[in-house]
Amino acid sequence: MPRKGKFIPTPSRLSEILAHLKKDPKPQLRNVKGLKITYAFRNDHWGARHFVKDELPRIQYANPKLDIVVNKLPKTKEDNWKPELLLQLRDGTTKSIDVDQKWSSAIFTELMDAAGGPLWAKWKESRQAAGLPVIDVPKPKAKSLTPSLKNKKVKQEPESELQLLFDTSKTGAAAILP
Repeated sequence: MPRKGKFIPTPSRLSEILAHLKKDPKPQLRNVKGLKITYAFRNDHWGARHFVKDELPRIQYANPKLDIVVNKLPKTKEDNWKPELLLQLRDGTTKSIDVDQKWSSAIFTELMDAAGGPLWAKWKESRQAAGLPVIDVPKPKAKSLTPSLKNKKVKQEPESELQLLFDTSKTGAAAILP
C-alpha cells in the first residue's frame, strides 16, 4: 500500500488576520494619547468607513494603550456635515484631520505624517528611495458572477428552420416534444 501524502494546511483565517495586523509599516503613534473619528452610519463617508475597517485594527494592535473612540452618527440627505479625525496628543494639543472624500490609504498616510514620528519618516524615505509608493493602495475586489449566473446558459438565436422545430441539444423523443 502506498504511503499517504502529507497534508499541508492552508493558512487559517486567524493567521491571515494576524499577518494583516503585523503588516508594514507598523502604525506606531508614540506621541498620541487618543484618537476620535466621527462619520456617517451609512450612505456617506466611505473613506472613513474603510479606514475604520482596514486600518484602525492595525493601529489598535500596534498601540494597545491608545484611547480610540469611533462615533457612527445617523445622517440624512439633508444633513451636510463632514467626517473628521481628531488626534489628542500627549502634550495636550489636538489636531484635526479632514477625512472627507479620501481613500482609507490617504487617511492613513495623513495620520502617520501628523503623528508617525521618526520611524514613519524612515519608512517614507526608504520607500521613496526604492521608487515605490509610500503605502500600497488597496486594490478593489474583482467582481465575480453570482452562482446563479455562472450556471445559466445563454440562449442562442436559431439559425435555421430545422433548429426552430427541433431542439438539437436534446436527443430522442425529448428533441421533438416542446
